[in-house]
Amino acid sequence: MLNNIGPAGFIIIAIVVLVLFGRGKVAALMGEVGKGITSFRKGLKDGTDEIEKADDETARAARDVTPGESRDAERKDKV
Repeated sequence: MLNNIGPAGFIIIAIVVLVLFGRGKVAALMGEVGKGITSFRKGLKDGTDEIEKADDETARAARDVTPGESRDAERKDKV
């Protein structure tokens, strides 16, 4: 259905939307859409940062699992 709409069809649809809702309503709606996209991207970034932080903390905790005495003995052997 949408495959048959060309550039002229989109222009006609845009004109009809502007006539029905007015320029102010359309501008406000686009502003809200922009804010929604911005907050979505921020949420994705925050989630990614949180996962990376958890991975770093897990990796840091997993590195040092040997008891203190054994770790000291291994260090002396390497030196």
